[in-house]
Amino acid sequence: MINLALIGMEKGRQYETIITTKNSDGSKNAAPIGVICAGNDKIINRIFKGSHTLENIMREKDFTVNITHDPELFTISTLENLPQDYFNDDYSIKGVKAYFKCEVTGLTEAVKQSDPIKKKDEAIVIKSQVVDLIINEDIKALNRAFSYVIESLDNLTGFDLVDDVKRQEYLNRFREAYRVVLKVGRKEDILAIREIKKELINKGFDL
Repeated sequence: MINLALIGMEKGRQYETIITTKNSDGSKNAAPIGVICAGNDKIINRIFKGSHTLENIMREKDFTVNITHDPELFTISTLENLPQDYFNDDYSIKGVKAYFKCEVTGLTEAVKQSDPIKKKDEAIVIKSQVVDLIINEDIKALNRAFSYVIESLDNLTGFDLVDDVKRQEYLNRFREAYRVVLKVGRKEDILAIREIKKELINKGFDL
């Protein structure tokens, strides 16, 4: 039985992954895409129109989700497509510690009103069934909320040491970190970021 909890994915939380798809010419495509866990064997993606990944998913009705912590893979697949020799025959990325195969079960046009990217009616919500999970080595899917918590703690230690301009920069960073953590974080991350907010309010900052 497929269970995404085996790679650290919790229902309702979002994870940073690299999705690989089949282009119309048969070549392989990769792009960093956030994945929301919707159950033991279900996920949801929201992808903006105009991307090759969305076009491929809508045409093929399937895709592969690669689980990795490799910053080079995220960087190359963001700035340009991964070279074809980075891929396995099954469209997974070589060397990743885990990946899973998905089949699309639903496509819906939707953009959240709270989204900072103001492109109304230009995104597709994709619901998918996980049909195969391959774990080559132990790994937990990457949730960026933890990084925001650590950065916020680091900035917190400097609030009393910097000038007003830098302090305002820290506050702006924290507001964005707080928004993201509440959106994608685990309950532990949310608890931590709320504690940091309480400390900043105690210091007299308006949040």
